[in-house]
Amino acid sequence: MKCKFTGHDTFPLKYGWLYKAAKYISEEGKFPGTSPADMEKAVVYLGVGKNMVKAIQYWSESVGFTKPYKQDNAKKQRLSSRTKYFFDLTNDSNENITHDEYLEHKGSIWLIHFWLNYNQDNLTAYRYFFNYANAQYFDKNIIIDECHALADRVSVGEKINRTTIKKDFDCFLNTYSKKVKSNSKRGSEINEDSFASPLSELNLIQEVTGGFFTSNFDMKETLPIQIFLYSVCQFASDYNSESKLNTIEFDTLLANPLSPGRIFRLSEQGLGAKLDQAQNLTKNKISWIDSRGLRQINIASELLEYPEQFLEQFYTGL
Repeated sequence: MKCKFTGHDTFPLKYGWLYKAAKYISEEGKFPGTSPADMEKAVVYLGVGKNMVKAIQYWSESVGFTKPYKQDNAKKQRLSSRTKYFFDLTNDSNENITHDEYLEHKGSIWLIHFWLNYNQDNLTAYRYFFNYANAQYFDKNIIIDECHALADRVSVGEKINRTTIKKDFDCFLNTYSKKVKSNSKRGSEINEDSFASPLSELNLIQEVTGGFFTSNFDMKETLPIQIFLYSVCQFASDYNSESKLNTIEFDTLLANPLSPGRIFRLSEQGLGAKLDQAQNLTKNKISWIDSRGLRQINIASELLEYPEQFLEQFYTGL
């Protein structure tokens, strides 16, 4: 892994940014580089300041909506196939798919969360937390120290500054948690600024008091089964890419980095309930056993070969 604790200029992901990024790239073909004229054009088009332009680029690339590439030694960006479920900007969009450009459906936000954290190339504060952290009640400073220790182990010939990691954690927590403010007359209440980030709507992290947070492993009842099925098949396909096996262990699905259990913060009971629902929905194309200490999931080959079929089911059913 490479360590990437910068790029967002401490701006959390906001509603509308992914759509702005996708629309801009579909028309302009690249985010602005060092040219002042290009940056000024982007500022006017996107309706934000210069630092936010870079933040929009960071989040759209981190989610995988836009992908950088080189053409004639020039840096450009293109839209990925992921955008077709959200925006009608590509030629290969299925006319039966209901797009969700304003993230009105909770499933879309869960999917963005999965894509954002299903990445083993670049280590960030949020990817550390959702793939490696076990704490359900935590002190921000302690979790930063734990991330710093991992960053030092995986980085090669690079000294990672703790202050840089702290800024990334502050951005991550502002992206995912609703900030609580104290009011002597009303008691504690949610800061309205917290609703600017769609990922805070998942309620994955709650601020208890300054510097202390909770993040439970539980049932995740708002996670749509189709988004869960997509994540299971994507993870199992990648995990078994060399062995070509159609089976995966329950504990692997629950606790391994990049697994649905980890990224969605599912409890054992929560994962079992989702697998029961998956078994019924797929008519046993996904099945699992839990007896005599053996907990194993079997997945039909056609599901592993094309996990996106579950996304198509979700977005055609909206």
